[in-house]
Amino acid sequence: MAGTLALAVAGGARVTLITATLGEQGEVIGEELQGLVADRADQLGGYRYTELRSACEALGITDHRMLGGIGAFRDSGMVGTPAAGHPRAFVRAAAGGPDHRMAVAALVGVIDEVRPDVLLTYDADGGYGHPDHVAVHQVSVVAVRVGATGDGTGSAAHWRTPRVLAVVRPRSAAREAFRDFTTPDGYLTAGAEDVGFLAVDDEVAVAVPIADARDARRAALAAHATQVELIAGGFALSNRIAQPLLDFEYYRLLAGDPPTRQPDGSPAADIFGALE
Repeated sequence: MAGTLALAVAGGARVTLITATLGEQGEVIGEELQGLVADRADQLGGYRYTELRSACEALGITDHRMLGGIGAFRDSGMVGTPAAGHPRAFVRAAAGGPDHRMAVAALVGVIDEVRPDVLLTYDADGGYGHPDHVAVHQVSVVAVRVGATGDGTGSAAHWRTPRVLAVVRPRSAAREAFRDFTTPDGYLTAGAEDVGFLAVDDEVAVAVPIADARDARRAALAAHATQVELIAGGFALSNRIAQPLLDFEYYRLLAGDPPTRQPDGSPAADIFGALE
């Protein structure tokens, strides 16, 4: 969603970015910084915090918060890894987890302070199933429900935020982008189904054209050098699977006021569209 954030900033919106963990359990691209990983020096989180600050600068974001404060929650790693047993692992903030209420309260505090018109988050599957992404979704959808309790129960009289959107990629656009994408030598070829974030086309409520933010998006990705490599027309993570960068950033409505579709029935082009 980097292009969307950059366009919002350029349009005069106040953008607040909230990050749940420092990415401590991630893999590192390249040899120079391999000693930072969790099972060695365990210093990757601090290094990635500096990368995140540089990415925010590239997008023009000046209000960045760590949920609950720096170090409140830790990267849980992938499903089935020992990292999920860490006492600060963010997976504990998932629905039904021991830290769910604490995470919800922390997010509610920021929402009530900032009073955003739109909240952007992950879809229920976390994009590709990462447990921390799933937990972010579950914390977000509870935090925006006025009247809901910290464990997700209770009815919502209204939404704390007028509109909540989940970042996705419509299957047709993603498949077309992957089909037309040329994988550079040395990288792995994949299809849209292999990298996730897919949604049924009809469920896409907003499609933001990001041509004017393309350079800012690439600069933000480049800032995350321990986990992203930029390639022609796209990027690759540490798994070296090449992915195209689409010309639009897409969102599905999770809660609140639906954006008004364009006259031809296609998704709205603005995440703020039709809000009073």
